[in-house]
Amino acid sequence: MSAKVWLVGAGPGDPELLTLKAVRAMGEAQVVLIDDLVNPAVLEHCPNAQVIAVGKRGGCRSTPQAFIHRLMLRYARQGKCVVRLKGGDPCIFGRGGEEAEWLAERGIEVELVNGITAGLAGATQCGISLTQRGVARGVTLVTAHTLDGSSPEWHALAKTGTTLVVYMGVSSLQQVQAGLMEGGLPVNTPVAMIENASLPQQRECRSDLGAMCTDAARFQLKSPAILVIGEVAAKAGSQVLSQIA
Repeated sequence: MSAKVWLVGAGPGDPELLTLKAVRAMGEAQVVLIDDLVNPAVLEHCPNAQVIAVGKRGGCRSTPQAFIHRLMLRYARQGKCVVRLKGGDPCIFGRGGEEAEWLAERGIEVELVNGITAGLAGATQCGISLTQRGVARGVTLVTAHTLDGSSPEWHALAKTGTTLVVYMGVSSLQQVQAGLMEGGLPVNTPVAMIENASLPQQRECRSDLGAMCTDAARFQLKSPAILVIGEVAAKAGSQVLSQIA
């Protein structure tokens, strides 16, 4: 057997949002390295695999990335079908790119399988269309948690005219708010804060940029959560799950 690793996106949590290709790869897997944010229910699709938890979650004790690299390499060189199972999409803040490069440099074949990212699924579940015609000219996905600890250019992002979807921003709400307001984004810009996207325990808090931090504290917003910032966040669908009065 040729050495190969599948980098598979498991989606935001709802098992029904898995792609058919993800299910096929999991069904063929002999070893599955699973992230913390993956819903364990999806493991029913890989009944014959050895499952190894390699959790990575902001603010918590995490498996070192170098160790995950070595695990994938070891099992691939044994000729096993390896699936690295990630929450959301492996190439949207999922380290898929760096893992694929590292393995390719060592002669390991890699195949990436897209998954639905939490920013899209969470917004949709709340009736928000991220690029609704006549409201938003585009969407920008940005993380508030960077490798070197630096902050995104919130001033510049405030001027894009796009819907902003912020990942890993719960611990940086004040910096996000201050940077966007200093960049000229109006204080009444609608904001939706969505926790546990697509899962039965999904919660949503509607607010605006000026009140975002206060409302998040009252709501007791916790990770994993995404922020949707822009006029589309004022659009309420039929599945508004929770809202501050």
